[in-house]
Amino acid sequence: MNMQETKIYDIICIGGANVDRKIRALKPLANKTSNPAISTKTRGGVARNIAENSGRIGLKASLLAYLGADPEGEWILQNTKNYVDVSPTEIIHGKPTGTYTAVLDEDGEMAVALADMTIYNDVKEYFFENNLHHLQSAKMILLDTNFPAKVIGQVISSCKNTGIPICIAPVSAPKTDKLPASLDGVTWLIANHKEAEALSKLNITSEGDYYRAAEVILTKGVEKVVITRGEKGLIYFTNNGEAGALVPPNVPIVEVTGAGDSLIAGILFGYLKGLSTEDACKIGISCSLITLQTSDTVSPDLNQQSLQETFQKYFSKGLSQR
Repeated sequence: MNMQETKIYDIICIGGANVDRKIRALKPLANKTSNPAISTKTRGGVARNIAENSGRIGLKASLLAYLGADPEGEWILQNTKNYVDVSPTEIIHGKPTGTYTAVLDEDGEMAVALADMTIYNDVKEYFFENNLHHLQSAKMILLDTNFPAKVIGQVISSCKNTGIPICIAPVSAPKTDKLPASLDGVTWLIANHKEAEALSKLNITSEGDYYRAAEVILTKGVEKVVITRGEKGLIYFTNNGEAGALVPPNVPIVEVTGAGDSLIAGILFGYLKGLSTEDACKIGISCSLITLQTSDTVSPDLNQQSLQETFQKYFSKGLSQR
């Protein structure tokens, strides 16, 4: 790509793009037997979801992922490109597009999830060099942990050296093992309860434990840590002493899948708009509230207007710049 073709993005999302299959039980789940259920198929993948959410709320977003040369991969591209520049995404022959299958209980809460991301095991060492121009054309990088550890380390190191802000989305507790011991250069790390436990090597059982886990993660070099707590909202802790907890309002929950991805997109939107850590987190919660009220992994109702209305409804005081 020559300089005339280089595009500038608000955010480039690097990582997973896959097919989400959600199977929701109609009655309380019973082990080792058949359960009546309904199933749906949606586009998914943490990086892909965050990219689409970002595009829907007005950021210029791009996706750098791997898809198989199969109908599922083409379906994902066609259903993503209206909100995201998918041109950096690579099509891999001989490997199936990744799949994520979530089994939800009758209340829409996740009981278990299964992920087939073997396509990312074949990411080559030259991936980083081939895509350096994409990284350098972004105001912000979002990196999930689907790529191999070496690539993850290269992207983090590049962002540190170039001063480009980067957010890490750990994806799952087991995949936190792919992150380097030093996270120096990481601007944001946004994790759920189990991911934070894996990163901090602490058991989180109380309010104080969340802050202790965040403090441990900060010592690795991260600037801003957010740990989500399900229906209890989130806590944030930064290396300049900002700390707080935000509890979301009660809304009718259809299901939780994708709420964390929309939260991350909203937080990074607020950060890129110059908001304080607290207000960026409020933007994130507003995005997640919209997502919780739909069965889609990415809510079709999420846009700049619905975000503004939701924020004003639940967080009506003025925004503060950082």
